[in-house]
Amino acid sequence: MVPIAPGTELWAEERGDPAGTPVLLVMGANAGALTWPDELVDALAERHRVIRYDHRDTGRSTRAFDVRPYAIRDLATDAVRLLDGLGIARAHVVGMSMGGTLVQLLLLDHPDRLLSATVFATSALGAGLADADGSNGADLPGVDPRLLEFWDSMGEERDEAAELDWRVEHWRLLNGDVVPFDPAEFRALEEREIAHAGTAVSSAAHALADQSGLDRGAELAAVRVPTLVIEAPADPINPPPHAAHLASVIGGARLVTVPGMGHAMGRPVVAPLTRLIAEHLAAVDGN
Repeated sequence: MVPIAPGTELWAEERGDPAGTPVLLVMGANAGALTWPDELVDALAERHRVIRYDHRDTGRSTRAFDVRPYAIRDLATDAVRLLDGLGIARAHVVGMSMGGTLVQLLLLDHPDRLLSATVFATSALGAGLADADGSNGADLPGVDPRLLEFWDSMGEERDEAAELDWRVEHWRLLNGDVVPFDPAEFRALEEREIAHAGTAVSSAAHALADQSGLDRGAELAAVRVPTLVIEAPADPINPPPHAAHLASVIGGARLVTVPGMGHAMGRPVVAPLTRLIAEHLAAVDGN
């Protein structure tokens, strides 16, 4: 448990070589650290000091949004304070979904703390779900209507069995319609998450958090940190050309694709996703 603000602690886990270059894994909204597949974490840990952590109001981290509300941009500050608490001066950062939004904020506000950045299944600041006023000025496609309808039930009270069913169905929609979906795999993931958190109550804090301060896409052109954008072509939240747009607005970013990937890290995509991330880190480290 790492204190990052008065009355707020984040649960974090480290794996790998303590002498390796640090890698901070930044998860998406309302999802805990264990959403990062062990296969990915362990593969990166062969050469790196890998850290995954629970955002506020997920997993074992402090849950107090109702009494101490915060903004999405504050979660980026949390990541910096976590690095401070772990004694890490600079790290590679990898962000999925909202985690990709946070990584973009780190690129703008704390480039000195980043060795490299990798983002996937996300949209550029000021576009998609990172567009606070909903205008989507970049004229990019929106979220799959099936997901928007499903999200209407996000905050409803459910018993543990119903909550598990809801989460598995959510992952089925997030997975997209290309690569196979294994409900048993994602049920096991969510059973681990519930056991880890000690509760089946799912917080919607990140969906309720203040989204102001995210309309900064124009600033990304000045980024000089080596950045990899991984396209998830079957992503129902950020479908093409979101990734291509993001790569075009980040200074010097490189765009690659995991064929068939949606907004989930199921077994069919973990190996190619891990390989692309590892190759990017190795290139930056000069290995």
